[in-house]
Amino acid sequence: MKNPVIAIGLDAADPALIEKWMSQGHLKNLRRLREQGAYGRLKTFEAYRAETPWTTFLTGCSPQKTGYWSPIKYYENNYSIEVVEAYNFAEHQPFYALGEERRVAVFDMPQAPLSDQVKGLQVLAWGAHSPQTPSHSQPASLFQEIVNKHGEHPALRNDGANILNLESMERLQKKLETGISRRSTICQDLLQQEPWDLFLTIFGETHSAGHYFWHLSQPDHPLYESMGKNLSADPLLEVFEAIDQAIGGILTKAPENAHVIVFAAHGMGTNVMDIPSMVFLPEFLYRFSFPDKLGLAPHKLGSTLKPPLVELTKKLGWVRALWNSKHESNPIKGFLRRHLPPRYFDRLEPFLGSSPQPDLMSPFKLYEQSQPECFQPAVWYKHLWPQMKAFALPSFSEGYIRINLQGRESQGIVPPSEYNAVCDELIEKLYRLKDARTGQPMVKDIIRMRQEATDRDPKLPDADLVVTWQEQCVTDIVDSPDMGRIGPIPFLRTGSHRSDGFILASGPNIEAGSDLPAGHSLDLAPTILNLMGAPIPEHFEGKPLVEMPVSVS
Repeated sequence: MKNPVIAIGLDAADPALIEKWMSQGHLKNLRRLREQGAYGRLKTFEAYRAETPWTTFLTGCSPQKTGYWSPIKYYENNYSIEVVEAYNFAEHQPFYALGEERRVAVFDMPQAPLSDQVKGLQVLAWGAHSPQTPSHSQPASLFQEIVNKHGEHPALRNDGANILNLESMERLQKKLETGISRRSTICQDLLQQEPWDLFLTIFGETHSAGHYFWHLSQPDHPLYESMGKNLSADPLLEVFEAIDQAIGGILTKAPENAHVIVFAAHGMGTNVMDIPSMVFLPEFLYRFSFPDKLGLAPHKLGSTLKPPLVELTKKLGWVRALWNSKHESNPIKGFLRRHLPPRYFDRLEPFLGSSPQPDLMSPFKLYEQSQPECFQPAVWYKHLWPQMKAFALPSFSEGYIRINLQGRESQGIVPPSEYNAVCDELIEKLYRLKDARTGQPMVKDIIRMRQEATDRDPKLPDADLVVTWQEQCVTDIVDSPDMGRIGPIPFLRTGSHRSDGFILASGPNIEAGSDLPAGHSLDLAPTILNLMGAPIPEHFEGKPLVEMPVSVS
């Protein structure tokens, strides 16, 4: 007899938090599943860890095999970028596209397509974090039927908050908890419609809460002492407790013989990535290419460290506070930028003279021009990329460096014969970059994505070098003996991605209280298929973590 599988993903849920809160008795349903079944840690790829885990899960393939690395595509012919959203799945279908033989229900899987190879139902972008797909379903009428009966997810495509404003974060928490409750009810309804071979849903609320509530929950963020320590409750824990309760509700409708999988394909930790990748690296490469120029937040090496820009960010918001740190060669213009209310300075700026070129482009002007990702600081340098030896691509995780290569870029300036030398120079200088407050080296590793300048494999990422950052401390100001001091920079989201995930499995023939071998996010799809008794495609790169009889297609 085939056993159905109920697979529940917790988007970017950190395994260390899950383990701690289970042991403390906070996550009662997850703890019960752990006691009844097996548990293990997972890893995903260190490069592009924020952008690729769901595609890896869905296809059972690495980014090297799918060629999908990021929802933002760079075009070398004109230095433009485009938001392309999810992988197109033309070469590799989702693992649950099993044809007529099995009945499958998929609810709110992020970054997924509607597949005509699924016999059952699919509902996408109801409340997923960063769904990267339209809100639609198969059957086509089902999405609106669900909304009419249960309501919308109040945080769909609106799951951010001002990290310095407790009222803003309280509003976000309420939206997330409303979505969690509705998700549980919807899943219970769908589970009762018919006996599914596979039922799959993802809680995206863990992802949103991790990004915005980390400093209110975890002492390893510098804002915890002033904001989180004195709160009467832990909003991050409360969101996870609401999800644990929702999972308990879902499982009341699960068949008795079902295998239950709860998993996270990647994790979350204190935010050590956003500011280094989004701000420090673009500015570092600007100074590398224009040695006599300063862009954002320049300060003298060895000078007294300025305090974090908390009050200024509260007053102006993150983008305006960061843009106000821009270097101005005209001291009057710089003084007025820092001290006038933005609405007055914006009116005066045209009369204060233009800045010497090459200069950064205002995010507010880019917004008026409808430039994609205009509030990513890397884009503020984009018009200068043709003049730079190397530049930073927009990122949501690690730092991505593109070499401006002759014969590849339309206006490339680095000869192929100097490609490796430029990479070596950048690597050497980046390894000397340190957190100015602690002396901690900033760079953990630098991954070469191409060994040779002539490597034009279309499945390689846009980046030539990927910088992974240290994970010991949150950094708002860095020192480089080569490029000078950058910072302080205002804090952004307080949680960022990690490569750690987990899998929790219970059901028939799974030993209670057992441990699973250390695995990879590539192993999730084969494990689910194996538990279903479904064949595992030969092109999958992972292996089942739970040993069950399996056939290979």
